[in-house]
Amino acid sequence: MAEHFDVLIIGAGLSGVGAAWRLQQERPGTTYAILEARTAIGGTWDLFRYPGVRSDSDMFTLSYPFRPWRGDKSMAPGDAIREYIRETAADGGIIPHIRFGTKVLSASWSGSHWTVITSQGTLTCNFLYACAGYYDYAQGYQPDFPGHDDFRGTLVHPQFWPEDLDYAGKRVIVIGSGATAVTVVPAMAGTAGHVTMLQRSPTYMTVLPERDVIADVLRKRLPARAANRIVRAKNILLTQGFYQLAKRRPERAKALLRRFALAHLEDPAYLDEHFTPTYDPWDQRLCVVPGGDLFNAIKAGTASVVTAHIDRFVPEGIRLTDGRVLEADIIVSATGLSLLPIGGVELTVDGETVQPGRTVAYRGVMLGGVPNFAYCIGYTNASWTLRADLSHRYVCRLLSYMAKNGYTVATPQERPGPRRPLLDLTSGYVQRALDRFPSQGDRDPWMVRQNYLRDVLTTPRADVRRDMTFSRRPAPVLEEIR
Repeated sequence: MAEHFDVLIIGAGLSGVGAAWRLQQERPGTTYAILEARTAIGGTWDLFRYPGVRSDSDMFTLSYPFRPWRGDKSMAPGDAIREYIRETAADGGIIPHIRFGTKVLSASWSGSHWTVITSQGTLTCNFLYACAGYYDYAQGYQPDFPGHDDFRGTLVHPQFWPEDLDYAGKRVIVIGSGATAVTVVPAMAGTAGHVTMLQRSPTYMTVLPERDVIADVLRKRLPARAANRIVRAKNILLTQGFYQLAKRRPERAKALLRRFALAHLEDPAYLDEHFTPTYDPWDQRLCVVPGGDLFNAIKAGTASVVTAHIDRFVPEGIRLTDGRVLEADIIVSATGLSLLPIGGVELTVDGETVQPGRTVAYRGVMLGGVPNFAYCIGYTNASWTLRADLSHRYVCRLLSYMAKNGYTVATPQERPGPRRPLLDLTSGYVQRALDRFPSQGDRDPWMVRQNYLRDVLTTPRADVRRDMTFSRRPAPVLEEIR
């Protein structure tokens, strides 16, 4: 007989550990397990090991609200984030609940419970919560560059960085202009002979300090939790305020970003050529340059930027469409990530396959027509954890309501209406995967707003009964409240 749990959580990364903490705190006595395909805690932060890997959100908002960030850097390196997640799991007594090396292959709903097929066997649960993020861990996005087999050097994708890669004194080309490229270039520049960031088009950069001066002052005068709460609120207001400015006054936002970048780069012509996009700020996610490290490497001459299109790879490097050849010993293809909904788990409900791309998101945490199932997804314009923690708390509220009223099944009931994409960025990695992800509607609770300040006020009080059908096992539907 399969082992049974009240709740199964998929993924032991930032989201999964946060979900377990909230479940223990708000639903004591709930039996649960975390199913983690990898052999360690950390999720994305355990997967990515390329040079300089770090957060692109400040740690005071990326960290858990119930566990203050005590590190000295606001923009923390990947190993520090990984250790923070591990320590949180250890302090919360969560590690014994994690099943490492357990990949979830499929999950089927039979009308009363989920049967979950994993690489280590079969489990059952009353409620299934996918906290696997939305990156495809098995593969990154790799364009089919003509002539890539002709290149005599080493071609690397950051998602699968070789531990023994020696780039000291080497000529390096990093293809891309997103968060990964902006991280890798300055990290390699101090050791490599020269690093060239080759981009097809510019990306908006925002310069942020590596340390938060206000946080440093408050930590000396206040308890850690109080200081963290104030800095967290300050950073939320700043980031959300700038996002609203970018959407309502894009020209003003462009001017501010240019001023910040120019203060470090000190070369208006270079900035105009390589760091002035054609789109508006926040049509794509902003790239963070901590302490201006990328601009500092460019000024020092250890890094440079080329904005051009690739014709093909050649033995000595990359030939551009204008005929120039960029020579390289190593090429880093920082060309983006592949997105994968709910960790690639195959879902079926009463024998019918669930195709996430044909479903509608309910409160950004459940799927219309899918019972006792939730998934965790963060904001596109703010720290992932802000939305993740709201999702965890909502799931706990829903479970508490069901237990209080004797319900065993909760199914969001979608109503017909206009649909639009769940993710609102024009970035290539998002656009390539839109048809694989749920869509959203045009009204609550089917609309997903990218507004934490609104959500933090409304989500904790959201009516869990709205557009939700409840039933008791194994009876048919007993109550439907619209």
